[in-house]
Amino acid sequence: MIYDVRLLQSYRYESPVAGGRHVIRVAPLTRPGEQRVVAVSLSFDPEPAERSDTTDFFGNQVSAITYRNAHDALDIRMSARVTVDRSPSDGSLSATLAELPRELERCLSLAADSPHHFLAASPLVALDAEIAAYAAAVTHGQSTAAGAAMAFCLGIHRDFSYDPKATDVRTPPRQAFRLRRGVCQDFSHVMISGLRSLGIPAGYVSGYLRTIPPPGRERLEGADAMHAWVKVWCGAEAGWLEFDPTNAIAAGSDHIAVGYGRDYSDVAPIIGVLRTIGSQEAEQSVDVIPLADPPGQ
Repeated sequence: MIYDVRLLQSYRYESPVAGGRHVIRVAPLTRPGEQRVVAVSLSFDPEPAERSDTTDFFGNQVSAITYRNAHDALDIRMSARVTVDRSPSDGSLSATLAELPRELERCLSLAADSPHHFLAASPLVALDAEIAAYAAAVTHGQSTAAGAAMAFCLGIHRDFSYDPKATDVRTPPRQAFRLRRGVCQDFSHVMISGLRSLGIPAGYVSGYLRTIPPPGRERLEGADAMHAWVKVWCGAEAGWLEFDPTNAIAAGSDHIAVGYGRDYSDVAPIIGVLRTIGSQEAEQSVDVIPLADPPGQ
């Protein structure tokens, strides 16, 4: 599919901000064989005093901006045209759970996509005994890494409730697990923690999700969303496969990847510091507009 993706992230400050530094990761990635960025534009209002664009260790597109003058608002606009040719994960080549430790031993790479970066605890994902026990129970009887990942994906969808008021961006996986409530970030963190406890490398994917309105309803502008799902290393032959526990599916052509990392801290859309007093308000709108299938399909 070919998509036009548009993001508007707006901040309004109660008192003028005296300077600020921000790091932004909202632009889609090009990934050979899965996703290609045809064109992308990222702009800021007001214009920053300094801006640098680069890629981080995991290959994500990063923009760093600096403000020196006072301002009472910040608008971040991103537009991109992206071709997505991702089929849902095929687990037929997955290593068995018995084989996976030996395959990990034979993997000597420490490149960005090495599974060794995604086995231990990371800044926002601890290895928790309660989540580990749940992971063992929900994947019982599965013989392959891909089978265990899908069983975990389905288990979270069955046992947890989507509730954006139950958690916030700082909620640790253990708290979301005990609540059995949360949003895509929480479900992804719980799944990552559980899979790592089983010895299965797992990481965090941020991106955009095309939402399809109910029959008879028109698509609402701005109603699509930034989303999160999980990547799972299923052995040398199968490689990395992606699963969406919020929707109980393997990631497919409706999932547009922005960032890959160990957890949310590696791919947060915007982080930074600023000097001000009082409160701030934030609003986000996302449009994922399907255009056509790519040529030859």
